[in-house]
Order: sequence, then structure tokens, then C-alpha cells
Amino acid sequence: MHGQHHYNLTIQWTGNKGTGTSHYRAYERSHSILVDQKVEISGSSDPAFRGDKTKHNPEEFLVAALSSCHMLSYLHLCAVAGVVVTDYVDHATGTMVETADGGGHFTEVTLNPVVTVTEQSMFEKANELHKKASELCFIANSVNFPVHHLPVCKTSAL
Repeated sequence: MHGQHHYNLTIQWTGNKGTGTSHYRAYERSHSILVDQKVEISGSSDPAFRGDKTKHNPEEFLVAALSSCHMLSYLHLCAVAGVVVTDYVDHATGTMVETADGGGHFTEVTLNPVVTVTEQSMFEKANELHKKASELCFIANSVNFPVHHLPVCKTSAL
């Protein structure tokens, strides 16, 4: 499975309230993210930038991409290593700072996965695999800020 992979999607701005971008406050930041044969995602900008707080924003998508990519890499490594994961929940956080020129950038993302395994004897290996998962994660390898991991491992056995 080596080689290039291409991803195609369409972003459609849906926020024209009749006068387009005639003024900073004259338009909504709403848009749709469309990928063939998948559910449409409604997006907007962060509410701090006049966005709709009921819709997802690009900054959330970036944190979600890092979290889900790490999880998928991690679950693969666990399956190969014989670590049986029965539950995985990540409460990921990201920090972005605005710059004086009106731009901004992320300074860090922290993943906080809580991983449930079937046996306590799997804890050490389960925790070690987060490092390797981070090294393999396509998205983490594509960003220029640190992605931290604060994993917690527990067992489903009583």
C-alpha cells in the first residue's frame, strides 16, 4: 500500500445573504463540505470570527483529524501486537493563537485517549504503542506544531 493517495472534496459557501461580501458583517461564514457518496457536513468559522456556533469549524476539524488519525494508527498497532482494545475515547484539545496581522496558527494539540483493554497485563504495551502510533499518523506528520499524548489505560475486567 505504498504510493500517493489523493483526496477530493468540495467546499460550497452557503452564507450569501443577498449582497455577498459587500461588507464584513453582510455575509455568513456558513459552508458545506461535500464528499461524493458521504453525508454533507455543515461548517462555519469559529464564533470568535463571526461564525455559527452550532456548526463545526476548520479548527475543530484539524483537532479531530489528528485525534482520529492517531486512534486508527493506534488500533492497528494494538491488533498487530495482541493488545485487545475494547473501548477508546479521546478528549482532544488544541490551542491556536492569533497573530498581529490577522492570521494565526496552532501552537499545540493534546490527545487524551482513555483506552480500555481486556487485561491489566496489556497496560505497558498499550501505553508504549501511542508513541509508535504518533510516528505513523499521516496527519501528525503533516503539521508543524507539537502533538502531545496523555493516555490513560484501564481494564474492562472487574
